[in-house]
Amino acid sequence: MARAPHLTHLGTGSFRSEPGPGGALSVSELATCFAASRSLVCLSGFLDVNGAYLPAIYQVCPNLTSLNFSFAALTDEEFIPVIRHCINLRTLWVPDTVGDEGLRAVAETCSNLRELRVFPLDATEDSEGSVSDIGLEAISEGCRKLESILYFCQRMTNAALVAMSENCPDLLVFRLCIMGRHRPDRITGEAMDEGFGAIVMNCKKLTRLLVSGLLTDKAFAHIGKHGKLIKTLFVAFVGNSDMPLKHVFEVRDSPFGDKGLLSGLNYFYNMRFFWMNSCRLTVRGCGDVAQQMPNLVVEVMKENEGEINTIDKLYLYRSLAGPREDAPSFVNIL
Repeated sequence: MARAPHLTHLGTGSFRSEPGPGGALSVSELATCFAASRSLVCLSGFLDVNGAYLPAIYQVCPNLTSLNFSFAALTDEEFIPVIRHCINLRTLWVPDTVGDEGLRAVAETCSNLRELRVFPLDATEDSEGSVSDIGLEAISEGCRKLESILYFCQRMTNAALVAMSENCPDLLVFRLCIMGRHRPDRITGEAMDEGFGAIVMNCKKLTRLLVSGLLTDKAFAHIGKHGKLIKTLFVAFVGNSDMPLKHVFEVRDSPFGDKGLLSGLNYFYNMRFFWMNSCRLTVRGCGDVAQQMPNLVVEVMKENEGEINTIDKLYLYRSLAGPREDAPSFVNIL
């Protein structure tokens, strides 16, 4: 650090001091090294962090525009003193271990934030999770210039999504992953239709959307009507009929079948690709698509040999070169 005063981006692995020939660095010595880097604007990595050493970066924090703590399991007590110094951040990646209190500190400090990503330390469906609608709503109130958000959580409310849509109308990317299948509004028990409907209605610039939680066809009606600029839509564990399928680019574990697939024939040429996984599709339905749309490559994959007429995965894509010749044995090109 002392020998690279013009360094602008630093990705550090272990952020702790190990005893060496000259002994371990103290926090004050490490802080002096960071103080010499007047040009530092981006810090990332932090794979192995000793929280006692975090004060060493305080002096460079006011100049940072990007901070990535996504691999560091920081508590809110460790994280908050750092973020209080980051007044000019535009990009922040953090683990959910910072909790709602940590996100509240972000909202109170980082008014210029443009991108926020909150990753789960434990990505299983039954994990407790440390962030919720409380943290999301706080972010919406304090970071009104936000353009992109990825948010993993276990608990969410429609009210928080409505607040986000009203406070952050310039959102281009909104990806909310409520881990666990068909999770409703944690307070009212209702589907999350109102919240996601507000996102697509109020965020007119939205181009990328991930929806999750308990949703009905009503939410997809809102997306189809108001999400005119959406280029990428990710859907997981939602929907209750074939009606919304024509609006979906990627579908996973949702109850869509042949009827919904065929309803999208007029849209497939406008997409770069179309992927379906663990849905109710048959070989005949996919064959109909291949026959009616010869300029699309239709690949189907089977994992369960016991089901003769059903498929596990479908992948449609445009290709000027035609079907590939290197498909593995479990891929059948129709």
